[in-house]
Amino acid sequence: MKFSCEKETLLSLIGTASRAVTGKSAMPLLEGLLVTAEGNELTLTGYDLSMGIRTTAEADVVEPGSVVLNARLFFDIVRKLPNDAVYLETDDKLLTTIKCGRAVFNLIATEADEFPALAEVSNETGFSLPQSMLKSMIAQTIFSVSDNESKPIHTGCLFELEGDQLNVVAVDGYRLSVRREKVDGIPGDMKFVVPGSSLREIERILTEEDGSVEIFPDKKNILFRIGGTTLITRLIDGEFLNYRAAIPTEFDHVVSADRHELVTCIERVSLIVSEKLKNPVRFHFDGPYVQLSCITAVGKSYDECSINGAIEDLEIGFNNRYLLDALRAAGDDTVRLSLKGALNPVVISPEQGDKYTYLVLPVRLKAND
Repeated sequence: MKFSCEKETLLSLIGTASRAVTGKSAMPLLEGLLVTAEGNELTLTGYDLSMGIRTTAEADVVEPGSVVLNARLFFDIVRKLPNDAVYLETDDKLLTTIKCGRAVFNLIATEADEFPALAEVSNETGFSLPQSMLKSMIAQTIFSVSDNESKPIHTGCLFELEGDQLNVVAVDGYRLSVRREKVDGIPGDMKFVVPGSSLREIERILTEEDGSVEIFPDKKNILFRIGGTTLITRLIDGEFLNYRAAIPTEFDHVVSADRHELVTCIERVSLIVSEKLKNPVRFHFDGPYVQLSCITAVGKSYDECSINGAIEDLEIGFNNRYLLDALRAAGDDTVRLSLKGALNPVVISPEQGDKYTYLVLPVRLKAND
């Protein structure tokens, strides 16, 4: 194998494919990248047996071939090379030479035949979305994915296609996030759950630029094609929460608030809250204001935020981080807050439409909270 390409191109390929590489594995081969040069293209593949990333770019290929190189070492070497063309050559004994400027590295590669093949995914049934749409849908739900492995189904996001609508849903037992978009060209109703860890990598690969992402789900795996990059990951089996039944439909109080002002007030009051000093933030709705307060071992905090509408004498406590995550993700300048009582969840939604719904369960307040 013999090829050359620009350093920045090669570094980008390594960085993207390495997202699917295991840091430490019982199989050393999974700590490597499959490097394939063929035609006028260079393809790098990383695979941890549950998620694989294959990414391709143009290169000047003199001799086609494939080898496996340690991902961490390969990245570190290329990152430190001068900003110039990188030349890579492997002989029949797998001795790999990397040259750039005056720098030269000699590494022993591994046979490409030993690298595990990525899962095959049927591309018969699929759909496409604008990259920016999928990126925002992931970003506005991923924070609610559970990290509790005892219920694996909730460690991923539910993708639900119905008619011309795509719903992305995440839940962790304390909060629930739903993001909705109208989508053209949906091949039919379907549901599948994508691991949160894979979606985080997809979010990093996606850009805000024009361009689409093609999505092909099958029974066990799903394929995302983003430009020259393909990500394949296993789907999670199981019965996802009936999220529609979990969202209240009747409320005693509905008000709206300036999202930025509310976030700032919660952040201020939360300055005395930490991992060691966990206490809920107390919300006392009193007419056109909500009074925010918190008590921890280091002291007390208090602030007020104006609201549009009025709730008379309702006191409810929330985990500050859960509420902040939802409000930051909402994005709109003004959000609607729907409440029923001190022991019922708050539902955060847009003033108009139903693009997103965030539900956060309350924390039972004690006298000294």
